[in-house]
Amino acid sequence: MTEALVVLVILNTNRRADTCALLASLERNDYPNCQVIVLDNASTDGSVAAIRSSYPAAQIIELDKNLGYAGNNNVGIKTALLHGADWVFVLNEDTILAPDCISELVNVGQSNPSIGIVGPMVYHHDEPGVIQSAGGKLGRGWKAQHIGQNEMDHGQFSDAREVDWISGCAILVRRDVVEQVGMLDERFFYYWEETEWCLRAREGGWRITHVPQARIWHKGVQRAYHPSPNVTYYATRNRFLMLEKHHAPILVWLEAWQQTLRTLVSWSIKPKWREMLSHRDAMWQGVVDFLYHRWGMRST
Repeated sequence: MTEALVVLVILNTNRRADTCALLASLERNDYPNCQVIVLDNASTDGSVAAIRSSYPAAQIIELDKNLGYAGNNNVGIKTALLHGADWVFVLNEDTILAPDCISELVNVGQSNPSIGIVGPMVYHHDEPGVIQSAGGKLGRGWKAQHIGQNEMDHGQFSDAREVDWISGCAILVRRDVVEQVGMLDERFFYYWEETEWCLRAREGGWRITHVPQARIWHKGVQRAYHPSPNVTYYATRNRFLMLEKHHAPILVWLEAWQQTLRTLVSWSIKPKWREMLSHRDAMWQGVVDFLYHRWGMRST
């Protein structure tokens, strides 16, 4: 029996060393039926030449327009489906996979036809035993939260289980899900797009499953991670976009607005938050752009 075809989609933007390290880890992958697509977002660091030289089996698509995490990855997702993918594995370029990661994910995904999206245990790369994400949940006001974030892994997540969403740094999606609910929503550009994708799949009747036996290490978000004002902007605007798109209940809206307005006031008047003024301005811009339905890349 032929193994399900997994097509990996990796978006690279001037991260030659990281992307090559990920591709090196994939050479140790024990799943037999994989293809790799690397999307290059106009890199100027020699990424394309280095990947072609060292990893000739990887297909490289050179993008001519930056459509953000969502739009850029959709180019790869569409290509993966044309290749006949049964599963599409969207991966950040700054991840490293355990050799059995894909096998563990596919085994769980293939075990139940109602499972539509699967994700691994994500660890901090600089602290290999510390969890970055054991799946995600939507808290009050539909605030996205990583389960187990910054906890030392001592086996507290031992079995595959349903979650609300999967971290976008490594998300394996069944072909049937994409064909039913569509690809990533390009209005989000960056941030919240994977959470919204999972919510859309759940509303379509699919199960979202976290598999702790599948392991990856992610460099991009360290334990002491401090987001940039750009992240604050997209996080604010896109959270409200998701609430609007999925017709969130009034109490969820009230909680989300209360959290946002409270933060804006604190960052404006409390001396201890003086260093957050750029974040305040970004959050306010996110609110205004949501109200005016301005999507895509943040204008500066």
